[in-house]
Amino acid sequence: MSVSVRTRTVNRTALWRLSTLLLLCVCSIRRARAEATLFLEEPYSYDGALAGTGHAAVYLDGVCAETPVKLRLCRPDETGVVLSRYHRVAGYDWIAIPLIPYLYAVEKEDDIPLFADRKMVAFLRDHYRRNHLETLIPDLPDGGTPPGDWYELVGASYLRTIYAYEIETDPALDAALIRKLNNGSNRDRFNLLTANCSDFVRAIIDFYHPRAVHRSIIGDLGVTTPKQLARTLSKYSRHHPALQSSSFAIAQVPGTTPRSKPVHGVTECAFTSKKYMLPLFALHPYIAGSLIAGYLGHGRFDPSKNALFLNANDDLDVPPTRADRRNYQSRLQELTQSATSLTNVSPNASAGEHRWNSRLAAAEPAFDATGKPAMQLSVDGEIRGVGVARANILNSPADSEFAIGLVEARLREELKPAIARKTARSDVENDLLLLEQLLTLQARATSAANSAREASYGAERLPSNESANRSDPIP
Repeated sequence: MSVSVRTRTVNRTALWRLSTLLLLCVCSIRRARAEATLFLEEPYSYDGALAGTGHAAVYLDGVCAETPVKLRLCRPDETGVVLSRYHRVAGYDWIAIPLIPYLYAVEKEDDIPLFADRKMVAFLRDHYRRNHLETLIPDLPDGGTPPGDWYELVGASYLRTIYAYEIETDPALDAALIRKLNNGSNRDRFNLLTANCSDFVRAIIDFYHPRAVHRSIIGDLGVTTPKQLARTLSKYSRHHPALQSSSFAIAQVPGTTPRSKPVHGVTECAFTSKKYMLPLFALHPYIAGSLIAGYLGHGRFDPSKNALFLNANDDLDVPPTRADRRNYQSRLQELTQSATSLTNVSPNASAGEHRWNSRLAAAEPAFDATGKPAMQLSVDGEIRGVGVARANILNSPADSEFAIGLVEARLREELKPAIARKTARSDVENDLLLLEQLLTLQARATSAANSAREASYGAERLPSNESANRSDPIP
């Protein structure tokens, strides 16, 4: 009998150990894989007009920020950080920003505004800075927003389209990278030719996958560029099919902010610009020939070709075709024409567009009662707030005219040929449905208001009629 008891005890111990092991395995499933994602970011402003090389950053899903300049491993509910090298930002060489704030300057996906104008973008960036980056970028003495390049830390998707190249990494190396960066010197060492943003990203990717990416002597004259990193990482992924990898794009948020430009390499920039190539052909034909050779060998990599775009539901989708775009434009026209009695804003009416743009210019960004982005409008001397994110734009049916104009303006941007190629088809379809919802809500609100006025008018008329009847002489 003692042997039987001992056997049962051993079996229970073994079962407990097995259960514990299974529990540990289940808890570690999320961290069984890790990814490093190269962000190839299109150029904008002066970079887009001149060099056109864009910006590079790296997103690590297993590394999080204790502070913007101190890293740690992520907890299960966290999504990682974007690391990049910056110039003239608080004297640091690299800064870590969580993914959603880096892309949209908000902390939740539900808070992303549907339409980006300069005031809203500046408002969201400054709000995030005051809450999370005050020690790095403090207020001016008068409490105002400081100038400088710090704005590049947050809201990148308001400035440009981003192409993402994801590759599987070893999660065990995350802790080693954290030690390396935390213990190393983090002082500004930016140099355009030898220590730019792409050089920093190249070092991070090489830490996980040695020699996966490299600079190009011919294509970029030895300068590390974002496009060259994307080209070499794509090639490395094809040659290592056992590594799980993918690529996709994150569209620039529609709005009045200028659109970003296609990204180029060094020789490609010269080759595709007549203002550079014509003088070179005339004065230095051999140099011009070398640039052409470099472009043919390296410059034809196109990140936008067959790119899938991340939509608002975090799914990947293709851009709309020409036929899709024509159908969407017809649908938009039908919706706005059917609502002419309810709203003066129409994509085909320049007066309506001008009126809405004037209201947008006069509106002030704010947060609603739940902390989501909104616009404050003056209506008949009263300040009213209208939500501008998907999560709160349907909350004010009585004041939906501005919201309707905002969604129409977003759709007009999305359906422009150049922008449609960088937009997820499902986002356009969802925006059309959202516009239809807003128009329905406004119709119901208008009908209810008319019914209330009629009832009030009838109530006012009734006492006077009764009084008149009582004063009539009895025959």
